Amino acid sequence: MKYSNLGNTNIKVSRICVGGMSFGEASENFHQWTLNKEDTQAMIDHAYGLGVNFIDTANCYSFGTSEEYIGAAIKNLGIPRDKVVLASKVFFNDGKLGREAILREIDGTLSRLGTDYLDLYQIHRFDYDTPIEETMETLDSLVKAGKVRAIGASAMYGYQFHNMQICAEKNGWTLFSTMQNHYNLLYREDERELIPICKQYNVSLIPYSSLAGGHLTHKGWESGSKRSDTDKVLKSKYDPEKDNNIQIVERVSELAEKYGVTMTEISLAWHFAKGVTAPIVGATKVPHFDDAVRAVDLTLSDEDITYLEEVYKPHGITGALPMS
Repeated sequence: MKYSNLGNTNIKVSRICVGGMSFGEASENFHQWTLNKEDTQAMIDHAYGLGVNFIDTANCYSFGTSEEYIGAAIKNLGIPRDKVVLASKVFFNDGKLGREAILREIDGTLSRLGTDYLDLYQIHRFDYDTPIEETMETLDSLVKAGKVRAIGASAMYGYQFHNMQICAEKNGWTLFSTMQNHYNLLYREDERELIPICKQYNVSLIPYSSLAGGHLTHKGWESGSKRSDTDKVLKSKYDPEKDNNIQIVERVSELAEKYGVTMTEISLAWHFAKGVTAPIVGATKVPHFDDAVRAVDLTLSDEDITYLEEVYKPHGITGALPMS
């Protein structure tokens, strides 16, 4: 495994991040395909054994049970707290990113994870209803209180992220160190503005949906998995552009056969070629992490990158919330 610092911090993370949305009590009201407590522990145990020390979750994943299962797994496996980098998120809750909401939600997250601090606390979306000064000052207070080591943001428009960074700069508050955006071979709209802004601030990219919900890991479009059959959000993200997306999937498959590797390895190696620090991998089977970890050592040529990218067509924005 290879490691890298998050942004300008001294927090060293593995180049692969475990996605916590795969963990938690399955529910028709959230996700039907998530892993139970025992399987969650097995996944974390295997990933940690491969050198993966970075785990991302959110307060809303499976109504908090994702955080609970991850916290229980770390405790049961006897993983030292300082050997794992824990990240969670706040927004999809009462009060969104208001001061009262953030202060309430961080305590809930810490309790469920069984820890007294988070390595990385991220805002899950941009809050149109709360002044950015209120949000940034509250996040800064968590850093000063020792509850959070670094802060990050997730899917939003470039100008929103830029304004929040400027706000922090002007007031001497903690800046964002990471951006968890929607980014993969099937969705590259953030290359226009958001990613250049992140590079300007040396913000680490830790994209979600790095494998497009599994579409970039197998031939064809449908996999027959429970997630593929039941995840309405996944369908809304990629099915509208299916005709273009399937062309890219076919090219990933061709390169995988050419190099004798899996499609997962090709898809994640593309992320590393694009400067991504740690793509988030939402795995539901132990071998998935083996493929992901091998990708860290796979280098694609410039010609390979061009071949994978050249048929991409502009997509509608998916991830950043529009003003209501």
